[in-house]
Parts: sequence; structure tokens; C-alpha cells
Amino acid sequence: MAALVDDASPSRSVFRHRDFRVYQTARLCAVLAMQIESVAIGWQVYELTGSALALGYTGLAQFLPFLAFSLPGGQVADRVDRRAILAVCQGVMLLCSLLLLIFTMGHIRDVRFVYGVLVLFGTARAFYSPAGSALTPHLVPREELTKAVAVNSTTWQVATIAGPAVGGIVYGWMGATGAYVASASLCALTVGWILSLKVRTGSASTEKLSFATLVAGLRFVRRQRVLLGSITLDLFAVLLGGAVALLPIYARDVLHAGPWGLGLLRCAPAVGAAVVAIFLAMRPVGERAGWKMFIAVAIFGAATLVFGVSRSMPLSLVALALAGAADMISVVVRQTLEMVVTPDDMRGRVGAVNMMCIGASNELGEFRAGALAESVGAVNAVVLGAVGTLIVVGLWAWFFPELRDVNRLDSVHE
Repeated sequence: MAALVDDASPSRSVFRHRDFRVYQTARLCAVLAMQIESVAIGWQVYELTGSALALGYTGLAQFLPFLAFSLPGGQVADRVDRRAILAVCQGVMLLCSLLLLIFTMGHIRDVRFVYGVLVLFGTARAFYSPAGSALTPHLVPREELTKAVAVNSTTWQVATIAGPAVGGIVYGWMGATGAYVASASLCALTVGWILSLKVRTGSASTEKLSFATLVAGLRFVRRQRVLLGSITLDLFAVLLGGAVALLPIYARDVLHAGPWGLGLLRCAPAVGAAVVAIFLAMRPVGERAGWKMFIAVAIFGAATLVFGVSRSMPLSLVALALAGAADMISVVVRQTLEMVVTPDDMRGRVGAVNMMCIGASNELGEFRAGALAESVGAVNAVVLGAVGTLIVVGLWAWFFPELRDVNRLDSVHE
């Protein structure tokens, strides 16, 4: 991936900003908790049901409330202190971990209980995500946003590497009980770190509450063709090409591994992504960023196709790592464009639109994969989705010349 980045290196570290350091620690704990919990839920649900569609419903249960509350979440993020929103939402996520612990210790076998908890979790994420996205520009100077986004992504990926691996080991050793205890503990730590932040954002927007202000983020993204193209490219590429929901099936039935194998498969994309994110934190994307984004998404689709047909654990891990590496370039370009182009009083609402699309691509993509796998099998579902991703790349390169022609990210104006 080195050919896709610039040779410029940062002169100063963003970690010299105290609140940025604290926020990264909080994010690390939060994502670790989420990944450990996700591994436990996936294995537990598949073990109880043996159904690909049941795995798909875990994504749908998170997506529907996320879709319903994302726009109000963006409105709240522009009107209420973003630190307070993050603390409350993380507290709700702590409650979700405790409820899943009760589900396990109470020997409840009705997975609808799990879906209900995931609905609550998805609701909290709908408010958490836009507030977190809008908080980052308050932690570093504008000229350091690209590096901050890369560090954000690195933190995410490091936790995404460690989380599934730890989740698989803990689940294999102590079962779902141990996994949910670990997740709840990390959620509690996250609340503490968030409350220790000194930054106070207050109310960024003074507009009167109305339907127009509620959908202002959608209208802003629609007018900004560069944002519209980058967000929808990610939406449809991952909606079609995402294979996360089917990893428990691959681990048990295709590659014949146990929970540890699922943990390795879950963390493989993050390994590739973390390597690229660290590299991008030192060497920004540089020139021809738009073209590099399209190339990266095409690599993501091709790597997913290889994973879909693989019957070898080493090859599957390499393919997933390459997909994660390519996806990271797309993530950094998209998130940097969002922060640079969007004025502060709109960041919560625009962030909500972005997160709503990411939720659609991830959680709705999980449902798409599970439903399709139920009828054509897991392997065919992954292969068809990967081909769809490659088609989307070609169409979007044609539909959005503005995105294709983006040169340097730091030269894009509001």
C-alpha cells in the first residue's frame, strides 16, 4: 500500500494534546469492549441456532434503531456538550454488557433477548457516533486533522486486532460469561476516561429546532458532491462486500476452526488496517487522494473475493488483512473530507449522516449476508457480494468525477 501514500512526514505528534491522548485511551477501551462482546454474541447465537439468518438478525437489530435515531443524534450532538453525550451513551453500553451477562448466567436460550439488547445498543450508538465524530476537531488544530483521523483509525484498528483475539481466547477458556465480564469492565473504564476530558464543546448550533434543522445534514451532504460520493461509495461497497456476519460459519464449517479461529478471522482485517493507519499517521495520503480511494476500494473487493473462495486458513487471513488495509485508506480519505469540508455547527448532523451510512453498510450488510447465505450458502454469498463491490467502484468513478479529481485533502475547502 506504500504507493498510495505521500512521502511527507509529520513534524509534531498529535499526542502532545492532553485531551486527545485521553480520548484515544477511552476509544481503545470502548472498541475493545465492543469487539470482545461481538465475538461472544456471534458464536453464542450461531451455537444456539445454527442459522445464518439468525446471525444476520444480529446486524438488523442494531441497524434499525441506529437508522431511526441517527439524525436526532446528530441534532443533539450540535446542541449538547459532546463529552456528556459520550459518557451517557457509554453508560448505556455498559448496561448492555451486563444484560448479556444475565442472559448467559440465567441460561436463557431465546435469542430474541439478545436482539432486544442489541436494539438498545444500536440506539446508544446512534447518539454516540456523531458526538464522537464531532468531538475530534476540538482536540487538535485544524492543520493536524488528517493525522488525528489516522491516529483515530489506528486506535480503532489496534483494539479491533486485540478485541476479537482476546474475545476468542476468553470465550474458549471461560465461555460467554467471561467475555461479557471483560466487556462490562472495559465499558466502565471508558466512562471514567470520558469524564476526565477537560474539553467542553457546549452548543455549536443556535438554529431553532425544526424538521429543516433535523435533515440539514442530509441536505448538506447532497450539495457537497465530494462528500456524497465518498460516503455512498463506502455504503454500497461494504453493504455488498462485507462478510463479518458470516465469519462464525467460515470458522466452524468452512475452515473447521473453533472460537479461536473466529477470533483470528475477526482480527485479520484490523491487522492490515492498523499497519496502513500507522503508516498514514506518519505519511499522509498526499496527492491524487480521490483516485487512491477508488483503487483502495477495488482492492477491498478483490481481496474479499479471494477470501470467499479460500479453504485455507493462512490464505483467508492474508486476504482479510489485505481487505482491511485497503479499507483503511478509504476510511482516512472519507473522514478527513468530512471534517475539512463541514463547518463546526454542522459536524454533528453531517457526522450522523455518515455514521448512518456506515451503520447501513455494516449492520444492514450483515443482515444482507446472512439472508443471502441462508438461500445460496455462505461462500456464494461472499463471492456475489465481492463482485458487487467491484461493480460499485466502476460506477462511482463514473458518477462522481468530483471525488475522482480530489488531489490533496488539506487543499479541499468548505
